[in-house]
Amino acid sequence: MLQDALTSLFAPWVRGLDLRVLAARAGEVTLELPVGALHVHQGGVLCGQTLMAACDTSMVLAVMTRLGGFKPMTTVQMQTSFLRPVPGDAGSVRVVAQVLRMGRSLVFGEIRVLGAGDELAAHATTTYALL
Repeated sequence: MLQDALTSLFAPWVRGLDLRVLAARAGEVTLELPVGALHVHQGGVLCGQTLMAACDTSMVLAVMTRLGGFKPMTTVQMQTSFLRPVPGDAGSVRVVAQVLRMGRSLVFGEIRVLGAGDELAAHATTTYALL
């Protein structure tokens, strides 16, 4: 269901991230984000825009695991901290999204981007409004 959502719900450029669902359980999703030339900037590292898009997408899927499927929602807030660069030759990173609190109209979450050796490369907190 979640892998299908990646190809049917999101904009074409998000599909271009080639995200793959590695694991899912109620309130938590782990995705693999391939690191490819299209998403590596002049400095030779994975660009922040790609990381933020992967984080946002992973949280939508995590919320879906709590709702039992897709329901309209929108990102209200995302605070992202980039803790260490992801080298352009890293191969891939894991994006782990977790629902922290699910209210009737707001959802709060946390996302971790893990590089080689499970090093924390980025951390984000999010708020979503259920529509």
